[in-house]
Amino acid sequence: MNAEASEGGPPASILIVDDTPANLQVLTGMLKDRGYRVRPVPGGRLALLAARRDPPDLILLDINMPEVSGYEVCEQLRADDVLKRVPVIFISALTEQLDKVKAFAVGGVDYITKPFQMEELHARVETHLKLRRLQIELEATNARLALTNARRSRDLKAAARIQETFLPRAAPRLPGAHVAWAYRPCDELGGDGLNVVALGSGRLGLYVLDVSGHGVAAALLAVAMCRLLSPPSDPSSILIRPGGAGGRFDVTPPAEVAARLNRLFPFDPATSQFTTLVYGILETATGEFRYASAGHPGPVHLPAGADPVPLQCQGSPIGLTEGAFEERTAHLAAGDRLYLYSDGVTEAMGPTGELFGETRLLAAIGRSRSEALRDGVAALESEIAQWCGAVSPQDDVSVLALEVSAASGLGEA
Repeated sequence: MNAEASEGGPPASILIVDDTPANLQVLTGMLKDRGYRVRPVPGGRLALLAARRDPPDLILLDINMPEVSGYEVCEQLRADDVLKRVPVIFISALTEQLDKVKAFAVGGVDYITKPFQMEELHARVETHLKLRRLQIELEATNARLALTNARRSRDLKAAARIQETFLPRAAPRLPGAHVAWAYRPCDELGGDGLNVVALGSGRLGLYVLDVSGHGVAAALLAVAMCRLLSPPSDPSSILIRPGGAGGRFDVTPPAEVAARLNRLFPFDPATSQFTTLVYGILETATGEFRYASAGHPGPVHLPAGADPVPLQCQGSPIGLTEGAFEERTAHLAAGDRLYLYSDGVTEAMGPTGELFGETRLLAAIGRSRSEALRDGVAALESEIAQWCGAVSPQDDVSVLALEVSAASGLGEA
């Protein structure tokens, strides 16, 4: 370290404060010979004025001075937002331990007793100038990081708002069918997606998907898939297909929806990401529910007045194999409920490492039968949060529930 405040920069500025002219002259000459820019002042008040007018890189400060002592000068410097980080080295003939302790207590970084050796003074000045330079560099780096983090946070919030547009804004208004949902990402951006869409002619499409991993990459893939699973009014939707002459369209069967996604999103070894999906179509006029799963937990059917029943369905995650997907059918009666969920529900981990599991999920769904559907979903979400306790969620939690009411015209099961 030389007299430069930084490599290639101007000489470091040192403010010397001493009420003895001879001391000022000696210190000024010694430090100028080393290449420093030196400003000598003969008292505490002048020192404060000089420091505020042109903040120095370092201050050498005597203690015993008339009007304002060195201790008082240092205290005022530390109370100044601009000057509080300027290093202050006390130079004094006071040798008592209490004097040194007080010097450090008021904010001094070092203490040199008179008489002093020139090499000792120079070494300590160099050390504290270097520390100050490193501190300034660290503060600048922290400021850049804070700015970068703020921009990242803004970008993530904007991305999260875009992702939220693919969640149900309001349930489609179909007679006799009610839906409720819960979506809780474990990070700023989630890898889950869910929605319920009107497919026309009294049909509802419901899905929950789960992209492996978390963060931006998982969210981008989830958004891309959700876009394809948009309502039929969206030109990119794959939930309908051409139905023949006259420009008519038919609803795409669940197994074919899974197969199309499977072709569009092959597994990429570079990212090791894959997606699971459960998608089904409810015919509200008949209560028929056709569904397919791509490596995803099957829906849970809660019949009116009976225990919940997991609906099984085989299928590999999207992109992992080229095989066909199985399609199954369940029948819903008036008062029945259907729950689609992501594995973040059953794999929610408690403080002891135990998972929430399917048994607790089925019990929670069964207990909710007497509550309104929305309240039941909220109670399930709350129970999962209580189960996790202080443990940070390791996966997104998604639940999409549907209830067939008496207004559907369906008979009792």
